Amino acid sequence: MNYAVLLPMIAFLLIIFFIGYWSSRKLAGSSNFISDYFLGGRELGGFVLAMTMVATYGSASSFLGGPGTAYTLGFGWVLLAMTQVVTGYFVLMILGKKYAIMARRYRAVTMIDFLKARYNSTAVVLLSAFSIIVFLFSAMAAQWIGGARLIESLTGLSYQSALFLFAISVLVYVTIGGFRAVALTDAVQGAVMLVGTLVLLIAVIISGGGISNIMQDLINENPNLVTPYGAEGNLSAAYVSSFWILVGVGVVGLPQIAVRAMSYKNARSMHRALIIGTIVTGFIMLNMHLIGVFARPILPGIDVGDKVIPLIALETLPPWVAGIVLAAPMAAIMSTVDSLLLLVSSSIVKDVYLNYIKPDACLKTVKRMSFGVTGVLGVIVFLLALDPPELLIFLNLFAFGGLEAAFIWPIVLGLYWKWGNKYGAIASMATGIISYIALHFYNIANGNLFGVHTVTIPVILSLLAFVAFSLLIERRAYDYHAVLYKNEKQA
Repeated sequence: MNYAVLLPMIAFLLIIFFIGYWSSRKLAGSSNFISDYFLGGRELGGFVLAMTMVATYGSASSFLGGPGTAYTLGFGWVLLAMTQVVTGYFVLMILGKKYAIMARRYRAVTMIDFLKARYNSTAVVLLSAFSIIVFLFSAMAAQWIGGARLIESLTGLSYQSALFLFAISVLVYVTIGGFRAVALTDAVQGAVMLVGTLVLLIAVIISGGGISNIMQDLINENPNLVTPYGAEGNLSAAYVSSFWILVGVGVVGLPQIAVRAMSYKNARSMHRALIIGTIVTGFIMLNMHLIGVFARPILPGIDVGDKVIPLIALETLPPWVAGIVLAAPMAAIMSTVDSLLLLVSSSIVKDVYLNYIKPDACLKTVKRMSFGVTGVLGVIVFLLALDPPELLIFLNLFAFGGLEAAFIWPIVLGLYWKWGNKYGAIASMATGIISYIALHFYNIANGNLFGVHTVTIPVILSLLAFVAFSLLIERRAYDYHAVLYKNEKQA
C-alpha cells in the first residue's frame, strides 16, 4: 500500500466531506427542503453550473473507461470521444432559458415534474420514473465499479473491499448534503480534473520520449492504432458518425444533465456556463483519451483497460503527485455518482411518493424518505457492482442510450412544438425504450444493424412515434400555456 499516493487522496475526500457537512447545515434551516435538497434552490452561478455539468458528464467512463478503451483501440476512440465537446453547448442552447423559465413557472424540481405539468399524464410520469430507475442503475453501477477499480489499483485491496470503501465515502456526503453539496463538490472536482489531466498528459509524453517517439512506437506495433478505424479496423464511418447522436446531440435527453439546465440563477450564469463548459469538456475529453493511447507503448499488456489511468500515473509520476492527479478520476466518479443517486432518489420521493402515494406528507417524513431512499439506492447499486464487466464504459453508454431514446423528444418537442401531447409522449417513450433494449441485445448477438450505433434507430423511431401519435390521436394542439395559466391561477 503506497501511503504517499493515498494521503493526498484522503485529504481530497476530507474536503468533500466538509462540503457535504456544510451543505447539510444549510439544509437544516431550509424553508423549502425539496427544492434545496434536489435542486440547490436554483442558485447556481455560471462557473458552478459549468463545472457541475462537466463533472457530472465527465464520469468514470471519461477518466477510466474511455482512456482504457483508447488504450485498446487507438486514435479511432479519441476521434469518437471528441464528439462530446459540444455536450454542454447543445444542452444549454437547446433547453436554455425556455426550459428554466417553464420549470420555474411549473414549480418543477425534477425533469419529471416538467413532463408531468407539460403533458398532464400519470402514464408519462410513471414511464419516466421507470426509465430513470432502470437505466440509471446501470450508469451508477458503472461509476461504483470505476471507483472500486481506482482504489484497488492504488491500495492493493481486493475489488470487493475497495468497492465497499468507495460506496461508504459517496453515500455519506450525498445523503446528508443533497444537491447543494453535489454542485459545490462538482466545482471543486472539476478544477481537480483540469489540473490532473494536464499534469498527467505532460508526464506521459515525457516518459514516452516525446509525441513523435510515442507515435512511432504505436505504428511499429500496429499501424491501425493511429487511424480513425481502430486497432482491428472495425470502427466504421457509419458507427463513428452515429456515435455523435449518443454523446453529442442526444445528451439533451439525459435527466442528470437536463436537471442542471433548470438550476441556474439567471441568464448571465447560463451564458457563462455555456462558454466555460464547452472549453473544459473539450480539454478533458481530448487529453484524457490521448493519455490512454500514449500509455500503450509505456505500459504494454495491461489486461483490464479500466486500470490504465491509475497504473500510468503510478508509473510516470512521483507518488505524492500521482495521489493528487488520481484525485481527478476519483472526482469525476464521485461527481457523477452523487448526481445519479439524487436523480433516482428524487424520481422515487418527489415524482412517485409525493405525487401518488402520500401527497400530504409532512416535512419530517419527506426528509426521512429522501435520506433513506438515497441510502438504500446506494446499497442496491453496491450489490449490482460486485460482479463487474471488463470495460465499464459500455455499461455507462448503455444507460446513456436508453435514457436518450426515452426522453429526448418529450423534452425538446415538449418545449418547442405546440402540437405535442401526452399521446405522442407516451408513444415516443415506449417506442424508444422497447426498441433500444431489443436492438441492444440484437446487436450483441449479430453485430450493429446497418453499422450504426444502437441508439440511432430508437431515436428516429421515437421521433416518428411522437409526431404520429400527437397528430393522429388528438389533432388539436395541446395548449400547455393554457394549462400553465390554469395551474398558476389555482396556486
